[in-house]
Amino acid sequence: MAKYSRSASKDVESAMERRKKGTLKSGPGGKGGTVKSRKQAIAIGLSEARAKGKKVPAKKKTAARKKSTAKRKTAKRKTTAKRKKKA
Repeated sequence: MAKYSRSASKDVESAMERRKKGTLKSGPGGKGGTVKSRKQAIAIGLSEARAKGKKVPAKKKTAARKKSTAKRKTAKRKTTAKRKKKA
């Protein structure tokens, strides 16, 4: 079974074409600068497909978010270890 629908790949393709023309803009509402990176163009195309409700996997969690949850887990372990020592 495919991860991406054909129509989602068409959205990515159109984003790539807009990048080549120089009309693809980054940021909310296209208020940012012109996109020059190929990876960024693909990400924008996938984001647009996602917004239209096409079959595209959910965004991956960012590294910063993973770090913060890891910090919370280790802090939690430390506090429980301290409680066990006191008892």
